[in-house]
Amino acid sequence: MDYQKNEAREWAWEHLTGVSGVTQPSFAPDLKMLNANGIAHDVDLIARLGYDYTLIMAETNITPEENAEFTAIAREASAGRTKLFFHAAFASLEENIHAAKLAEANGADIALLSYPAQFWPTSEQEIYDYTKAFCDAVDLAVMLFAIPLWGFERVHPAGMQVSLVRRMIDTIPNVVAIKAEQGYPQPIGSIEMYHHFRDEIIISHPIENQCLPLMDLMDIQFSGTSNTQWMGDYYPTAFRQARNGQWEQAMENFWGTMPARLANDAVGASYMPGTSTLNRTSWKYQDWLAGFNGGALRHPMTRLPDKHMKSLRAGLKAAGLPCTDDPDEAFLAGRVRA
Repeated sequence: MDYQKNEAREWAWEHLTGVSGVTQPSFAPDLKMLNANGIAHDVDLIARLGYDYTLIMAETNITPEENAEFTAIAREASAGRTKLFFHAAFASLEENIHAAKLAEANGADIALLSYPAQFWPTSEQEIYDYTKAFCDAVDLAVMLFAIPLWGFERVHPAGMQVSLVRRMIDTIPNVVAIKAEQGYPQPIGSIEMYHHFRDEIIISHPIENQCLPLMDLMDIQFSGTSNTQWMGDYYPTAFRQARNGQWEQAMENFWGTMPARLANDAVGASYMPGTSTLNRTSWKYQDWLAGFNGGALRHPMTRLPDKHMKSLRAGLKAAGLPCTDDPDEAFLAGRVRA
């Protein structure tokens, strides 16, 4: 971390730019330890694809100590090319603070604040208190994360409404950005946050199929975190084109990748509405198709039906994006030995 806590917003305006992908941990065959070689392979590849950041994804049954090891491996493999998000996705406020401090010591640059499934607020004050407690306890810059996954709509239809975000910005100095997905799958959250707060914190719109079109109307400097790395270097390239005045060219690339996007959306639509949970095996498989390590995740590892595998593979190939010819049975073994 190359800034002081009281400099977090200034650091973010300068450095929180471009796009962020997601890196999941790789494990040894017995799942008892991390596969450092697999992780290094994935971080090197995401850096070579042009990603400015990657999320060190923690929703895969790892301990805070393993997450710190994961971060250290990624830091070394990135060699300064790609910055790292700590994923505050552990089971309690106390565990998230502990994990954040370990991750910071091992090379994390910024935190993405998720909320535990066990956290069940019924008031705006409870959401605020959790957020402030985490931010006060860590030195990292923090990106808020507003999305219906948390269930905060029981408090307000937006989940994180304007008044709550206003209060957080005014009283929590290391809040530097918001991953604005209120009202997902509609883009209303990022548009409303941009309207109110674009001069104070960075408004991230992480959904690439909405972000690129909106960039003709909004000055978006950062998009993430999301699993776009399975589409190769398409998104970093198109995002930079849109930022640099080549919006029409970015949109040409966007339309060219539509078959892959439609396949991804169809698979997500088969489970997301009823579960409010992301299928991390699906993400891992998509990455494997694109040349990343792949490999099994720890229990509870969700299954991915063959029909979804076939659809995702066919979408990549139809879009002309990089896609392995290796058979699907090689996915769980992974590409890189521990």
